[in-house]
Amino acid sequence: MDEAKNEEGCLDRWKPAVAMVLVQISTTGMILLSKVVISDGMFIFSLLTYRSLFGALFILPFALFFESGAWKKLERNSLCWISINAFLGYAVPMGLYYYGLHDTTSSYSVIFLNLIPIATYILALIFRMETLGLCSLPGNMKIVGTLGCFGGTLLVSLYKGRVLHLWHAIIRKHQVKTEPSHVNQLHASLLLAGSCFTFACWYLLQSKVLKVYPYKYWSSMLTCLLGGLQTGVVAIILKRDEKSWHLGWDLQLLTVIYSVKRLTVLSV
Repeated sequence: MDEAKNEEGCLDRWKPAVAMVLVQISTTGMILLSKVVISDGMFIFSLLTYRSLFGALFILPFALFFESGAWKKLERNSLCWISINAFLGYAVPMGLYYYGLHDTTSSYSVIFLNLIPIATYILALIFRMETLGLCSLPGNMKIVGTLGCFGGTLLVSLYKGRVLHLWHAIIRKHQVKTEPSHVNQLHASLLLAGSCFTFACWYLLQSKVLKVYPYKYWSSMLTCLLGGLQTGVVAIILKRDEKSWHLGWDLQLLTVIYSVKRLTVLSV
């Protein structure tokens, strides 16, 4: 009995770390696929709309099964916070990130994700949601982790190596621009930095959303739904061409499905 309890306790302790690793792996795959389809001409906001609405449909059965009566407890105040959550956590940061990804490479854009923990920690200190804790082990670990993220980002951004062509036989017909100009890279860097800052604000906003509506599946489903509606409105305003909404049985559909899987990992 004691051994079983110890094993269960060990699994509970490692569960958050394993979940974060899975999120990072799925994020990397999403960025690679998104870069290919965006460079191939797919309209960014139609991609964001499809992946968000498909994600809402995919999460809905989990919400109905695990939190069957939670939708009755949804109030106007909760819906307002979830709408803000969708705007700051999906529509704005993903729009900025994908446009930044369009003007640079996937290997360059992915390193900006390491800036999110730094910005989150600094904002949490500013708003007194975290304490510096220089004399405690958790505080020192947060500082070391922040410096590690910054150092890793700086190292990868300055390192120049060979270009690797993985799975070239699969995506060889998609002509991806691998060396953007300096002007485009500066513009992309600003967009990516803005995306990371918005993501940091979104992480802080989660605590408020969970207080007003503590149901993660319904909250995730509504966030996806409202985020899809928001990006859909922007897509209609920017481009009313029917071809921009075309989705065939190709890499574009695979990217949308893979992105739905990532949204599910985040919600669980």
